[in-house]
Amino acid sequence: MPNIQQQKKRVGIAARERLENLRYRSTVKTLTRRLEAAAAAGDSDRVETEHRALVRWIDKAASKGALHRNAAARKKAQAARLRSRAS
Repeated sequence: MPNIQQQKKRVGIAARERLENLRYRSTVKTLTRRLEAAAAAGDSDRVETEHRALVRWIDKAASKGALHRNAAARKKAQAARLRSRAS
């Protein structure tokens, strides 16, 4: 444990940021599973809405630094492939 007051604060800040990043990554995974389920069901309207939501969350996660930009681009390309197969 840190002894210096500022380092104690930094530990708390890092913990909060870690949880925020986890929330972004977890939500992206959840939305990816929803998109896969919609594509498997063949519901094109639901596929479109799930794809739009997923791409928005991926962009948010990449802009916040929770996802690397190349990983975000890869996930968006995978989502686009899922969407095109379902159409």
